[in-house]
Amino acid sequence: MADSKNIDDISDQIDEEVRSGSRNRTVKLSTIVESLDLEIIHKASDFDQVELRSAEINRPGLQLTGYLEKFPHDRIQVIGSVEYTYLFSLDSRMQYERFRGILSYKLPAIIFSYNKFINQDIVDLCDYYDVTLLRSPQSSTRLISDLSNEIEFHLAPTTNVHGELLEVYGMGVLLMGKSSVGKSETALDLINRGHRLIADDMVDIIAYNNKLTGTSPDNIRHYMELRGLGIINVRKLYGSGAVKVRTDIDLVIELEQWKEDYEYDRLGLDEHYIEILNIKVPHMVVPVRAGRNLALIVEVAAMNQREKFMGYNAAKVLTDNIFRKINNDF
Repeated sequence: MADSKNIDDISDQIDEEVRSGSRNRTVKLSTIVESLDLEIIHKASDFDQVELRSAEINRPGLQLTGYLEKFPHDRIQVIGSVEYTYLFSLDSRMQYERFRGILSYKLPAIIFSYNKFINQDIVDLCDYYDVTLLRSPQSSTRLISDLSNEIEFHLAPTTNVHGELLEVYGMGVLLMGKSSVGKSETALDLINRGHRLIADDMVDIIAYNNKLTGTSPDNIRHYMELRGLGIINVRKLYGSGAVKVRTDIDLVIELEQWKEDYEYDRLGLDEHYIEILNIKVPHMVVPVRAGRNLALIVEVAAMNQREKFMGYNAAKVLTDNIFRKINNDF
């Protein structure tokens, strides 16, 4: 059985980080434009300062008819094929007035999908009202989906924990434990075995789409600290195949010094979880003592967890077989 006190200690650490820094998140418009490679037709004077607080997107079809009551102007506005067709079915004077109507509100940005032609009147209006005008080759549906997903990812609740995050056989494994328990050494051994490092020492965690995604702070990405050796650059030493920018967190393994008087789980029948950002993740405690091959244990744990995700639990199958044999004998 996992040590509940240790789990509570870790949860307290995570909860404190959440309380201190994940509320009221924003993302800059410039970040989204760069991420989605949107074409800038006109850049507003405050382009680099505009911050988005919602992943909601608006298609201003109703507003282009002249109805502006309850206009959600704080959202990115996407002009799709329907809005575009309607707008250019109007005479030039009415086009100008209707577009001026929506631009009279403070908008984060307007994006034309399908790489539609944008006439000079619209560009001039965006210049006059100081609104960023963008264009994308994507369909409206795909563009809105990508915008929402990208903004939501940046606005998602976050926290950070001390530990090592690696991808082991396609599974995101977060190694946690007290200082000097051997997390970095175990991580280095796993890298040497062909697995990939995501983060050393500090792991940034994002809750998104009911999953946890982990990454490394930019300034320490690909670096590791090893006591007695110092700082190494894993990407330089092992190649780009030994590192990864981010991964989902599928398993949390807590390393702790072996306790002689403690009864550790020997069957694995009971599932244990740790809650991070209100999402439960499988959790196990692995005792550390001389002679134990921790890297091998982590590899087996990752493979075993993958089997559980696929519906196979070796411990349950074994015990079921034993009880079935006992019942048949009697």
